[in-house]
Amino acid sequence: MASAYKVELISVKEKELFMERIRSANLYERKAVIHGTCVKFFSDNHDFKDMWEDNFEMLPDWFRPHARLFCISGSGLRVRYEPISKTVIMEGCDYYGWVKSIALALVADFLEDFTSEHRRYSVHGSFIDMTGRGIALIGPSGSGKTTLTYGLLLDERCNFLTDDWFFVRLADSGTLVYSSEKNSYIRGDLASSWPEYGKKLEGARKDSRSRAVVDVRRLVGSDRIRTDSTLAATVLLTRDKKLPPFSKLSPKDALAFMLSNDFCNPHQLVRSKAKKAQRTGFFRELFSRAPVYLLNTIETPGQSLGRLKKLI
Repeated sequence: MASAYKVELISVKEKELFMERIRSANLYERKAVIHGTCVKFFSDNHDFKDMWEDNFEMLPDWFRPHARLFCISGSGLRVRYEPISKTVIMEGCDYYGWVKSIALALVADFLEDFTSEHRRYSVHGSFIDMTGRGIALIGPSGSGKTTLTYGLLLDERCNFLTDDWFFVRLADSGTLVYSSEKNSYIRGDLASSWPEYGKKLEGARKDSRSRAVVDVRRLVGSDRIRTDSTLAATVLLTRDKKLPPFSKLSPKDALAFMLSNDFCNPHQLVRSKAKKAQRTGFFRELFSRAPVYLLNTIETPGQSLGRLKKLI
């Protein structure tokens, strides 16, 4: 899975030279908490600042950040990462979707490096809860993850946890899942698949790519929002005319799918042998704990949704 941008790893000295260069810049500064991690956001883009505030839970200025994300104007998109201080420098970005995904990737990298007996891992995927247990949907970009997530939410038995990214703790009592964002960054054409959302999305302020940060409570109601759940099953998504519409996978085959698709996550700040081994070990354990299925979304959204509902 190719990313839409390249991440350049830089040294502490290179990061400090950048900091000197922008020291006098008049940047907006906002601190957000993402699964217990404080990320400080710096930007000269007022719209991105507003979206950041809507997207994540804000923290007072006296919280010390674990990671920093600079997003400033530039002539072309460039993403640099200094991993020791967990600092990302984005220049020339015109798409908030990459801003929020890189913020989540920053937290993922911090948690991978943080030593704890209760280690957290991150998954680029969505999660739907049903009475405290739920289904994870994971797939490459364009495989239908968002469409099916909101299709499932038309069923009142389903509760929203996340539509893009979640965090996991592999506890003795089960696989615990946690949400990542306060509000979601949603496609403006969601109603083209599910007309039921049409009126509920009216008035949402869309960006240049027809996306908007939306309070999901507007779509499903405040009583159907969850911040944590327990994994009951994982559904991997693909589009492959050679495969059947729906099948059960062994943990070994599920892991092979993730490896062949770069963990279904284009937003990895560091791709090293050590990081790959760590992520491989996590998914191996994850897939050994609950059933894994493969949903081939070459059918219509309604047909794919019908197959998913059988799991519920």
